[in-house]
Amino acid sequence: MAPTQRLDISYQTLYSELVQRSLDESFTSEFSSNGRFVAVEVKNKKYWYFDTPKAEGGGQDRRYVGPVDDSEITKRVEAFKDLKADLKGRRRLVSTLVREAHLPRPLALAGQVVEQLAKAGFFRMRGVLVGTVAYQCYAAILGRRLEAVAMQTGDADFAQFHEISVAIKDSIPPILQVLQEVDPTFREVPSQADSRASTQFVSKETGFKVEFLTPNQWSDDQAGKPVPMPALGGAAAFPLRFLDFLIHQPIRAVLLHGAGVPVLIPSPERYAVHKLIVGSRRKTDGDVSAKSSKDRLQAKSIIEAMIANRQQADLASAFVEAWDRGDHWKAAMRTSIATYDDDFQSSLRIELAKGVTEIGSDPEDYDLAQQSADEKPATRN
Repeated sequence: MAPTQRLDISYQTLYSELVQRSLDESFTSEFSSNGRFVAVEVKNKKYWYFDTPKAEGGGQDRRYVGPVDDSEITKRVEAFKDLKADLKGRRRLVSTLVREAHLPRPLALAGQVVEQLAKAGFFRMRGVLVGTVAYQCYAAILGRRLEAVAMQTGDADFAQFHEISVAIKDSIPPILQVLQEVDPTFREVPSQADSRASTQFVSKETGFKVEFLTPNQWSDDQAGKPVPMPALGGAAAFPLRFLDFLIHQPIRAVLLHGAGVPVLIPSPERYAVHKLIVGSRRKTDGDVSAKSSKDRLQAKSIIEAMIANRQQADLASAFVEAWDRGDHWKAAMRTSIATYDDDFQSSLRIELAKGVTEIGSDPEDYDLAQQSADEKPATRN
């Protein structure tokens, strides 16, 4: 397995600073000075909400902020009055990371769509950016260069758990209105299963597609049917198997667009394992082979970076969790791994076995043959 190129530590430090400052700025821009934060207990767990006086009739308008046990959010709630926006400074950081560190920047329209949804509150409501636009964030997070070919995309995918969408009792503005602020030609695409609902929105001018997804945690009868999402401004979401694994415990990141857009994305280990799974299933699901190839390329690139970083245990934890979910998951991962060249397969098994051992499990339980790190795999003719 060839080592991936490491980013200079100074650029990794700049990116970490950008993440912190972007999250700070999101609080100053989303919450007005005449409101206040309140902690509300819901089902034995506390969440932050932001109350502002209603313009007429008295009372309060309440907006969801996030869990009290999220230390990053609570720290900013407590320091809210002292936070200052630093737009120019963050733009300089983004410019440095793109021009000097050569980190990936999304296409302008993709960046504008993500930024507009962020301003509308999508990530505040625990929505998660998934797909190739999310993949563009991992080079900075891992401090390694990733496969650039796998970053090309003409769409942006967003996901949210249905139970979260219902529970937070808040919503972004009408989704079509939000998207049309970026591109007036955005139009709803009625679902084939229910023309009254839309999970996709497409720009007539550019063909750029925005899609909303949610884990399919219902019976097979729900497959392909749009799911109403109260927090998504009138949009429904397309239910997908395996998505709950992907968006569980997302991490904070910044998309390198404009002055930096704070987002939530899947952890890199979950993203890589999920891509192994869906990369083997797209063909059986009737998807084009190009998407399947890109899935596996993205998985390989992240796996190589994590192994170079000695993050085998993190990768193994996600692999073990997926493997333990049942035969369909195992079969999908076996099929995907078998498509790679012998060198990558052998190296992957060796490193995963190390990680599995490190987390206290037996590699033999996970189809990971005991091999020596010095053993040279055969080369496929």
